[in-house]
Amino acid sequence: MRGIAGSCAVGGVLHKHFVLAGRYLLRPLLTVAACGPLLLPPPASALEIFGLRLFERERPQEEVIGTPQQYELDFVVLGDHEDIERRLRNASRLWGERDKPASGSSGLIVMARGDYRRLLDALYVEARYGGTISILVDGRQVSDLQPDAELPNPATVQVVVDPGPPFHFSRAEIVNAAPPATHRNDAVNDPAEEGFRVGEPARSSVIIAAGEYAEAAWRQQGYAKAEIIERRVVAAHRSSTIDATLVVEPGQHAVFGPVAVRGTERMIPDFVARQTGLTPGAEYDPDDLEAARKRLSRLGVFRSAQVREAEAINPDGTLPIDIIVQERPLRRIGIGGSYSTVDGLGLEAFWLHRNLFGRAERLRIEGKVAGIGETIDPRDFTYRVGTTFTKPGIFTPETDFSASIYGDREVLDLYTRTAVTADTGFVHRFSDELSARIFANAAYAEFEDDVFGTRDFVTAGFLGGILYDSRNDAADATEGVYAELSFAPFYEFEYGNPAAQVIAEGRAYYGLDEDDGFVLAGRLKLGALFDPPIAETPPDRLFLAGGGGSVRGYSYRSIGVETPLGTVGGRSLIEASAELRVRVTPTIGLVGFVDAGYVSERAVPDFSEDLRMGAGVGLRYFTGFGPVRLDVAVPLDPGPDDPDVAFYIGIGQAF
Repeated sequence: MRGIAGSCAVGGVLHKHFVLAGRYLLRPLLTVAACGPLLLPPPASALEIFGLRLFERERPQEEVIGTPQQYELDFVVLGDHEDIERRLRNASRLWGERDKPASGSSGLIVMARGDYRRLLDALYVEARYGGTISILVDGRQVSDLQPDAELPNPATVQVVVDPGPPFHFSRAEIVNAAPPATHRNDAVNDPAEEGFRVGEPARSSVIIAAGEYAEAAWRQQGYAKAEIIERRVVAAHRSSTIDATLVVEPGQHAVFGPVAVRGTERMIPDFVARQTGLTPGAEYDPDDLEAARKRLSRLGVFRSAQVREAEAINPDGTLPIDIIVQERPLRRIGIGGSYSTVDGLGLEAFWLHRNLFGRAERLRIEGKVAGIGETIDPRDFTYRVGTTFTKPGIFTPETDFSASIYGDREVLDLYTRTAVTADTGFVHRFSDELSARIFANAAYAEFEDDVFGTRDFVTAGFLGGILYDSRNDAADATEGVYAELSFAPFYEFEYGNPAAQVIAEGRAYYGLDEDDGFVLAGRLKLGALFDPPIAETPPDRLFLAGGGGSVRGYSYRSIGVETPLGTVGGRSLIEASAELRVRVTPTIGLVGFVDAGYVSERAVPDFSEDLRMGAGVGLRYFTGFGPVRLDVAVPLDPGPDDPDVAFYIGIGQAF
């Protein structure tokens, strides 16, 4: 029983249950002569508390499949404890499954017995160590019932919990705590700041977390096998206090040893080891192991990739690392689609080879057709076909090389574009949140529109950008920030004009409640194109707004600069969106939104053009791969060609 200590004898406490008047009494198990080790055994075969597994007794699990056993549940928490009552009900399986029958009477008894432990754990989290729990089935304490007991159908079940008083720390000590970190990346949460200190509520979760922080503080400083070797947790019921002492053994300082790779089929093991970024001889750091896992996952080649440290540190201080991988199939095919009443139906498909030459080189070939619905003439559809080659781990494990070429025919209300574009360059990740890119690009395009007629453009230039993304989920963010800045200088050869395009976009997400049932989301995008006149600039380099990812309620890229002959793109852009997202059920959500867009003929807007706004509501159906989105929007300042109402269907939130 390492880790259990106290001033009173524990032999009688460890194996004795007290049942008085049909109630499961916790207090006698918590105190002997008003003090004792904090051991709270439920009727289950084992109890794990503060990292200890107690009362390890084998008890066969009843596999019960019988006549459905209905039951009526009365769940009572004594006193005015709304938060505790909510936690207890969330922990109770009887409460969670009250609307469906148990699997026979034995299934109900097993479920009720298991609730003892679940409710105990919930009380401990609330620092309630002197409470009582009573679970009666058909008027009898469930711990007294045999699994084959006969019960009426429906049975009456009564759960009564008296949480008792809250306990506070009278001592909260960590012996052999790690010294303060000398590097900010090695800093670990201070257990005292997280509630492990005298006078604070003695929640079990705080004690467990304090031990984890104490171990992590040593591990961050190179002590890979640091562990809590003793936990002394003593309850004094007369004063409702907890005396908690955690003893840490740092162990031996370690450096990374050799990296061995197992499980590869087509992948080259040396490349996999290099891609982890782990350097033999460097000081052990758990953050480096986590970064290695993420690098391997980003390769997209592995179904699973485990980074395991050896069980023991070698006498010379090295800690060997094992990489165990399972490769995915080499090829993948995907299809997708989107639909809106103003833009029609869009379909797309791709073919992907994950690992061309054994170093996770990816080749992706894709095609897309859009605009189906308003017309059935294939000449009026939008097409896109092309291929992208990506080679990860060029120069450094965090740098990727990419090259692509695409052919497009884009049919919009404002112009028709037929083009071939090519680009090549690098993407580098500085951290999980921060990355940068630099690409060279070239394009040939023919444009037809009602304002300028038919024009050809040939361009060459560069694209540089930096991206910060701390969102918790790219498809359905509830917190975090997305910010991107790009700068694209280019030269247009037909008219002999140098130019530069700058775009900045920011998105922010904020959950209004603990469970993220209400989320505020906002987006702002700014763009500017400097110097060449609109007539001598490729229309796809100019700014337009409108559509499902821009200003909903308007057609895709239909908001621009008005001229006597029609609408053209502008040299500056302002877009803004605000959403309130409400999660009604685990799978259904509602959204209210307002979008706004402004396009000006000047690089620095003078606000002489009209601001276009759209508003609407949306329905979300949450799936494992992201929410399915249905938005209904109306333009608040419609033009003669704008719809009265627009519907948008897609996957993922609008932004």
